[in-house]
Amino acid sequence: MKYKLIFLFSIFYCAAFAQTDKRLTEKLQDAVKGFNGQVGIFVQNLKTGKTVAIKADTLFPTASMIKASIQCAVMDKIEKGELQYNQKLVYRDSLLYPGEDILGSFKDGDTIELSKVVMLMITMSDNTAATWLQKIVTGAYVNNWLEQNGFKVMRVNSRVKGRESIRARYGWGVTTPREMCRLFTMIRNGEAVSPAASERMYRDLVRIYWDNRSRSQIPPYIQAASKDGSLDESRSETVLVNAPHGDYVFSVITNNNKDQRWTSDNEACLLIEKISALLWHYYEPKSTWKPAEGIAKYMLNE
Repeated sequence: MKYKLIFLFSIFYCAAFAQTDKRLTEKLQDAVKGFNGQVGIFVQNLKTGKTVAIKADTLFPTASMIKASIQCAVMDKIEKGELQYNQKLVYRDSLLYPGEDILGSFKDGDTIELSKVVMLMITMSDNTAATWLQKIVTGAYVNNWLEQNGFKVMRVNSRVKGRESIRARYGWGVTTPREMCRLFTMIRNGEAVSPAASERMYRDLVRIYWDNRSRSQIPPYIQAASKDGSLDESRSETVLVNAPHGDYVFSVITNNNKDQRWTSDNEACLLIEKISALLWHYYEPKSTWKPAEGIAKYMLNE
């Protein structure tokens, strides 16, 4: 009850006192001009409360970003004693999600700890791990947790009865840039499930292997929690940066993209990098850091 009251107060505070950062809004509007697709952005300086909202309440596909909400549901089950953080799970070939996942290379009957499956889902964005965990907790449970915590639209669609039509349009999950930032901010503030569960989740979210988009434009010595998502027609990322002069969170979600190439120079990926760089230097104007010359060949973790 205590944490729900804190969360509700934080929603009221943000709604009542958040102010639009007009100068940054203009910079971001200029940055997205000419983009061949739909783009939504939400940014918040967590120190000042100032925000930028560009189609921030528009529905977008989550792709793999929905894994952050599955992580919350797993932690909620652990908090309630219905699962154990280090309990052994038995892998079965029927769990395989086609692709190149680490977990998908396991043999039928191999065992692995629940904590490691969660780690693979978040840090490596392992799809086999994610669909396995969703099966354990159920998509309905994930959606119930989201609803109970004030999320109006963020939901799991796949393998959830009654959401077939919205799945056909948005895929695995649906969200808005604003709600993605809310989820990350809750975790950062210790308000998701419990302070201890939030701390565990945040530790996983700052260990992301896929660091060749937004994180490539943030100094490697600066901690940042993130989760990205990719579909042919959609590339997206949500990031919370623990910056020297104050934390900030942003979500860039695209859809109906003309450029659907799975390459590092995909138009949406370059846009996300551009926005991340813009935000870093906007909030840290005295920073002289820039990506090292020749770093591109070390960022080919497609």
